[in-house]
Amino acid sequence: MTLVRSAEVYRRIYAAIKKIPCGRVATYAQIARMAGLPGHARQVGYALRILKNDSVPWQRIINAQGKISEREPRLKKSQRAKLAAEGIAFNAGGRISLPRYQWKPYFD
Repeated sequence: MTLVRSAEVYRRIYAAIKKIPCGRVATYAQIARMAGLPGHARQVGYALRILKNDSVPWQRIINAQGKISEREPRLKKSQRAKLAAEGIAFNAGGRISLPRYQWKPYFD
């Protein structure tokens, strides 16, 4: 099933991302579920790709392996720096501990 890349879909994705507290991360799939789009993690990536400002804490979205997704090197470096500034640590392999840092909205 392909979703239309509509303003409404993106608005729901951005609203879900804005709920993630500082010092926590969420996966693309987690945000898709929160936005009412289960199974559409790629839509989250598409929404982030067109984001033009920092009003949405885009840096808090990582992949299911606890890594920053491949993208333009400048953005990857910026995302890592922003997360580190929030107190999120990376291991030697460039992974974030999901058990430690993943946002669990029902517990935070």
